[in-house]
Amino acid sequence: MSECVHTDWLLELTALPTAAGREDAVIAWIERWASQRPELEITKDDAGNMVLRFTGRDDSCKVVLMTAHMDHPAFVVEQIEGDRIEMTFRGGVRDPYFVDAPITIHTESGDLPATITSATKPDPVRKCEASVPGDPSGIRVGDIARWTMPRAEITDGMLHTNACDDLAALCAALETLDRLRASDKPHNTQLLLTRAEEVGFIGAIAACRLGSLPEGAHVIALENSRAFRESPIGAGPIVRVGDKMSTFSPSLTRAIAVLAEDHAKQRDKADGAGGVGGFLWQRKLMAGGSCEASVFCAYGHDATCVCLPLGNYHNMAELADVERGDERAVSEARCDREYISLDDYEGLVDLLEVCALSLDETPGIMSRLDKIYADASFVLDKSG
Repeated sequence: MSECVHTDWLLELTALPTAAGREDAVIAWIERWASQRPELEITKDDAGNMVLRFTGRDDSCKVVLMTAHMDHPAFVVEQIEGDRIEMTFRGGVRDPYFVDAPITIHTESGDLPATITSATKPDPVRKCEASVPGDPSGIRVGDIARWTMPRAEITDGMLHTNACDDLAALCAALETLDRLRASDKPHNTQLLLTRAEEVGFIGAIAACRLGSLPEGAHVIALENSRAFRESPIGAGPIVRVGDKMSTFSPSLTRAIAVLAEDHAKQRDKADGAGGVGGFLWQRKLMAGGSCEASVFCAYGHDATCVCLPLGNYHNMAELADVERGDERAVSEARCDREYISLDDYEGLVDLLEVCALSLDETPGIMSRLDKIYADASFVLDKSG
C-alpha cells in the first residue's frame, strides 16, 4: 500500500457514530477537513446533503460528480423511561442479530452499555427496546447507539472498523480531492455527500428532486458492496454495472472500465509486471443490494457505481451461514466490524483520480463500433 494513503483519516472517519438523519459527527469531521483546504468550498441543499467543489474549477470541463452517503445502519434513541430505552434501528440487518444483542449508546458524557430486549420488523424502520444496567440519566433523545464491537484497527493489510459502508468510500473521495489539489490538468470534480441512504436513499432522492446534481454531470456513486466468491476482497475496486434494482448507464460504466483497463496496462508496464499484479480491478453486477446509482439513473442522470468489496456487510458476521439457516450461526448471530482491503481502497483512489482527469477523453462506444465496421465491413461485399 502506498504511503500517501491517509490511514489515519480512514480510522477516524469510519469509527464515527452515524445513522440515517443523525450524520452530525461525519458532517463536522468533513467540515473541519475542508476548512484546512482553501481550494475547496462546501454548500448544502435543503435536505442537508453536502457538495464539495473546487473554488477555481474549470467550468469548461464536464463535471465529474463523485457521490457517497454519510450514514450507516445504527440505532437512534427515541424515548427514555427509566432504564428502558426506546429506539429505532435505521438500516438493514437481519432478525437474528437483534436477539439479546449488546449495544453501546454514545452520549455527550460518554459511552453506556445496553442490551436489546425487543425488536419489531422494519416498517420502514425497526422499533427496538433496550435495557441499561447503569445510570441512564445521561442519555438523550437523538443519541446514536451501535453494536458493541472492538475498536477499529488495521491488521494484515485489512481495515476492520465500525462503518466501512459508506465511510471508507467517502474517505476515498476525499483522498481523491486532496490529490487533485496538486494537479495542473484542467478538471471540474465535485463530491456530493448524501444523508439517510440506509432507509431508502432519502438523501439521494431529495438531491434529485432539489436539483442538487449539476445537469449533464458524469455521476460516479461510490459504495461498499457485499463481497462474494465471484467478487472477492483483495481483487481490486469494482466497476459496478448494476445492482438488484437496475443496471447503470452503459456508456459511463464502459468509459470507467476502459480507463481502469488502460491504467492497469500502464501500471503493469511501469512495474515491469508483464501484465500481472500492477493495478487490480473488477467489473461486476453486484446484485446483492441496491445503491444510489439506481436513484440517479431513474431521475435521468448519467450515473454508474464504483465500489469496494466488503466483508461483514452491515456488520453481520457469518451472514451467509445465517441466511442459509445454519442452526448454530442463527443462534449465535452477533454483529462485528466490517472490513475491506487497503489495497482495494488505494486502487479506488487511483481509479477515481484517473476518472476525474481523463473521463472526457475516453472514446465512446460508437467510435469503437465505427472502427470495427470500417475494418471488417468488406465481408458484406457479395462480389468479393
